[in-house]
Amino acid sequence: MTTSPRPTLNKAAALVAIVVGLAAGSYGVASAASGSGSTSTTTTATNRPAAPPGASASNPWGNQRSDETPLTGDTLAKVQAAAAAKLGSGATVVRVETDADGHAAYEAHMLNADGTPATVYVDKSFSVVSVESR
Repeated sequence: MTTSPRPTLNKAAALVAIVVGLAAGSYGVASAASGSGSTSTTTTATNRPAAPPGASASNPWGNQRSDETPLTGDTLAKVQAAAAAKLGSGATVVRVETDADGHAAYEAHMLNADGTPATVYVDKSFSVVSVESR
């Protein structure tokens, strides 16, 4: 029985090809993850949160969210009164609803007397928790 010599050259070439392939693939993944490449993007940081969907100059809060419910009855009246008292005379209520973001139980979207938008967060005992101005 005769045995042929092992093709060590083919195994070595295959090993080199695998190592080069892994290195190139790893580099490609790392480049994609880090964003390095031939294109460049300039960004400017701001302290403003991203505008909600449907936001516009006349509606800076965006559209009614499906996970928030408009208030009615006594609850509506009490939240409006608390929010209006907090912002003072000349403030206008735009929309009052439950708060799904966890700031408080309710939120009143309002316009200050000077026209700047504000959101007043009110808890279940109808006390103002905080005010977010834009």
